[in-house]
Formats: sequence, C-alpha cells, structure tokens
Amino acid sequence: MNSFRGFVTKEFKQIYRDKRTLVVLFGMPVIMMVLFGFAIRNEIDDAQIGILDFSKDEVTRTITQKLEASKSFQVRAYLENYDEVEGLFRQGDIKEIVVFEPGFQEKLVRKNVADIQIITDATDPNLANLVQSYTSNVVRDYVQILNREAQVQQAGIQPQVRMMYNPELRSVNLFVPGLIAVILMLVSALMTSISITREKEMGNMEILLVSPLKPYHIIIGKVLPYMVLSVVNVITILVLAEFVFHVPFEGSYLFFFLEAGLFIMTALALGVFISSASNNQQTAMMVSLAGLLLPTVLLSGFIFPVASMPLPLQWISHIIPAKWFLIIVRDIMLKGSDLMLVWKETLVLLVMTLGFIGLSLKKFKVRLQ
Repeated sequence: MNSFRGFVTKEFKQIYRDKRTLVVLFGMPVIMMVLFGFAIRNEIDDAQIGILDFSKDEVTRTITQKLEASKSFQVRAYLENYDEVEGLFRQGDIKEIVVFEPGFQEKLVRKNVADIQIITDATDPNLANLVQSYTSNVVRDYVQILNREAQVQQAGIQPQVRMMYNPELRSVNLFVPGLIAVILMLVSALMTSISITREKEMGNMEILLVSPLKPYHIIIGKVLPYMVLSVVNVITILVLAEFVFHVPFEGSYLFFFLEAGLFIMTALALGVFISSASNNQQTAMMVSLAGLLLPTVLLSGFIFPVASMPLPLQWISHIIPAKWFLIIVRDIMLKGSDLMLVWKETLVLLVMTLGFIGLSLKKFKVRLQ
C-alpha cells in the first residue's frame, strides 16, 4: 500500500512539474467552455439589412423604425430600385433587404392585405433563415398592434421570402467552403509545424545547419511537399463538391486557385512560425490544435455567424486567417465574385502571409545562432 501511495504521489508531482500538461488539463477546458459558450449562438445580433421602400408611407416608415429599434438588426442601406440589390449582396455586408410594394398603406386599408418581400443572402442558410424569421416576427407583431387598435379590420401583411445564391437552403453549400478552409489549415499548418519539430527531436536539424543550405532553403524545402499536397486536396474537394454534393461553382476556377494558393501560403507560413517557436512535436501539436483548430471551426464563420458573437470574439476572429478565406471561397463559389469584390479579404491574407514569413525567418535565424 505504501508503494502504491508513493507511486500515485510521484505521478501527481510529475504532472504538477510539467507545465504543458497543466495547460492541457486546466487551460483547454476553460478555453473550450469560453469559445463554445460564446461562439455557439442560435440568435442574431446587429445583422445588417437594407430597405427598399416603393411606398414611403406612414406604415412602411413605422415598420422600418421597428426593425431599426430591434437589437437584431442594423439598417445600413436605403435602396431606390431593384438594380442595387445584387451589388449590395455581392459586397457581403448586407444580409437581408426588405422590400415594400408601392401603395402599401393604401392596399392595407382598402384590401386589408399588403405584401412585403424579404430577400436574404442564403450563402449561409442558417443565418438567412434566422434573419427572415426575425423580420417576419417584427411584421407580425406590428399587424397585431394594428388589429388591436382597430385601425384596420383584420390587417394582413404577407411576407414573401426570396433566398438568393442558395434558394433551396442546402446546408452542404455552407459546409463545403468551410471544410476547404479547415482542411487546408490542418494539412498545411499542423503538418508543417510537426514536420520541422520532428527534425529537431531526431537531431537532423544539426546536420542541416552545417550544410550549405540557407535558412530560407530549409524552410522552402520542408513546406514545398505540403504545398503540393494541399493543392491536391483542393482539387479533390472541388471534384467531390461538384459531382457528389452538387455544390454550385459560379466563379472563376483560376481566381479560386490563386486565392487558395495564397491561403495555403498563409497556413504554411503560420506552421513554420509555430515550429520555429516550439521545441518538440508535442508542443507544436498542442499549439496547432488549440490555437488553430478550435478558432478555425468556431470563430471563422464556418458554422456560426461571427456577427452574432460578443465583440471580443469578433475582434479575435479578425486574426483568424480562415475567416477571410472563407468569405472569399463562398463569394467565388456561390456568388461568382471577382477580385474587385474580395480585394480587402485578399489583402488581409497577403499581409498575414508576409508577416508570418518574416516572423518565421527571424525566429529561425535566432534559433540557429
């Protein structure tokens, strides 16, 4: 019994002395609770919408004011005609446009029925459903007020919903672009970081250091195979998406592969930076999984809309490369967007890539000295 007690005590001391084990045991549960607790949201906050009011009467202004007063919406655009709808959706910020037909109040008073058209961006079908449902609830609440006040006898306002870019609300159209980002991040960043730290543990790095190779030669040589494998993965995913899941592809394949190549470079540079800052494979894997996998899945907009998360998590999401690539992929595949519409996201990825490359080279040189 004393031997067993001593063995257990030794195990506790060993765990206590290993800081990395303590981080996994106590840090990971806290991180997962915070991320899952705040990122997984079934409600929406501050969704940006537009108003196309052909009537401009008292009733339409009142409904618009009620939408503005709701914490779920921010009215960011007032349109003059239908020609502006497509352009606003392609910019990516507006999630819904509410259209009031001409003579809205007059039809409501005379015929007791008027039509509202709700046009949503269905590239994210879950968010599109929530937005149109919230809008319909606001309209229904206003109709009940009208009926109670007896201003109109049994008033009826009929929302007509139109889902753009994904009219069938197929969830696979949401998940396939997200999977591209997640898979590329894991293959490129995780595998690269483990590969380089493996060389350190096996003692091969010392052999490379005395060779004529320069630091950037070593880095390029290590990441080049993973770059090729990542491109193969992209092609495989696209083939499966089109022929198995029938996900539409509206944009340019050349532009898509250029953007995918940029994201692969970002992920590879990030993996090299992680490996240069890690002493062994275990540390590299822990950092990659905790710092890349969870944020990529939860904070990139892959499953849950970023706009519905608390502000601190929205700020953190700005440094997640997958968030920007996910916007680009969805816009290219479902909207047929070109560089003029996703130049901001492309610029962010380019800056991140150059930054990670610079940090990796600097850290690598320091470790060589």
